[in-house]
Amino acid sequence: MTFMTKKETDARRVAVIGAGAAGMMAAITAAEAGADVTLFERNDRVGKKLRITGKGRCNVTNNCDNNEFLSNVPTNPRFLYASLSRFSTADTMAFFEDAGVPLKTERGKRVFPISDRAADIVSAMERRCREAGVTLVHRRVRGLIIEDRSMVGLKYGDGEENFDAVIVCTGGRSYSMTGSDGDGYRFATEAGHTITPLHPSLVPLVAEGKLCASLQGLSLKNVSLTIKMAGSGKVVYEDFGEMLFTHYGITGPLVLSASAHLSDITPGKYEAYIDLKPALDEKTLDARILSDFSKYQNRDLINALDDLLPQKMIAPYIGLCGIDPRKKVNSITREEREKMVHILKGIRVKLNGFRPIEEAIVTRGGVSVKEIDPKTMQSKLVEGLYFAGEVLDVDAYTGGFNLQIAFSTATVAGTSAAWG
Repeated sequence: MTFMTKKETDARRVAVIGAGAAGMMAAITAAEAGADVTLFERNDRVGKKLRITGKGRCNVTNNCDNNEFLSNVPTNPRFLYASLSRFSTADTMAFFEDAGVPLKTERGKRVFPISDRAADIVSAMERRCREAGVTLVHRRVRGLIIEDRSMVGLKYGDGEENFDAVIVCTGGRSYSMTGSDGDGYRFATEAGHTITPLHPSLVPLVAEGKLCASLQGLSLKNVSLTIKMAGSGKVVYEDFGEMLFTHYGITGPLVLSASAHLSDITPGKYEAYIDLKPALDEKTLDARILSDFSKYQNRDLINALDDLLPQKMIAPYIGLCGIDPRKKVNSITREEREKMVHILKGIRVKLNGFRPIEEAIVTRGGVSVKEIDPKTMQSKLVEGLYFAGEVLDVDAYTGGFNLQIAFSTATVAGTSAAWG
């Protein structure tokens, strides 16, 4: 299948491996810069991972300036300075608006298509590829052909083909069912590159005990999540928003963001504290409980908390408080109320680890940026070899930052590969 059969014998021949966010942007940019571009995609359609990002809504970027953006990149932010300066968040927004996808900015400056359809983002990029004359080949690339530290071509299917430049945009190892199973790391290793240790990032967390399983499926909004070092009590993450209990632990936007701040998550090293009523201080919360008790003064405790908590949480919460659920509320002591307030302001969840990297949104680690020219995304080891997107050792927090990294690095790689 081809988007368009446009060939120019005097143009540089550029191959792009992987038709995800970075790959399509690299292909578009290289083709519009005058290159003869072939885009290789192992799946039967492009943008498979892009279609499911942001729960199918696609958080394309973050509507912030470059300094704020880089403050949300914990891994190698300086490496991105040049590419972000070349193709900023404003440029990404203009790109999709010009491609016929109206955008909106939501809480946290997150940018989504107004349609809330990730498929519209994929369709726009697919259309731009076609208009630019990119040739799409649905084959899995087997390896690179390198001679005298220069790119010569690719091996794919049963054959080989010569190219002046190759851009590796294969993603990491997260969401492997979409095809990102680590091929790019293999190509980089074959070229002599260093791969920094791979870990999941923006990933659900596994918890100890039965509490989370008992609350499986319960979604909490407007809560505060704090992650502390178990021994010292040092706070490593704190934020406000939404989360979800699962059979294995916790997930949701708050938890995924928290995971990017954690390293070496051995069992018992970190503890999560969930404040169910962050808008109320302890005195106000105690008054609220007393008010409810007055309203339901003849009821058992188990039947008097419907105004305070989701139904599914009431029994587990009372268990944490250590109070007889059949005790009448007019018999609850002050000490018991203090315990109730304390638990409401900080349900403790001991963390045991990350879920598998295949369930992560992004991969932490990758091709060492020390071996990549940040101004061109070209390998310092092999002439004509470029890298862009998640395959690089750069990752960010949630909020559209990781997709922007893909778009920025891909734009620079595409232009550089086309111009040589």
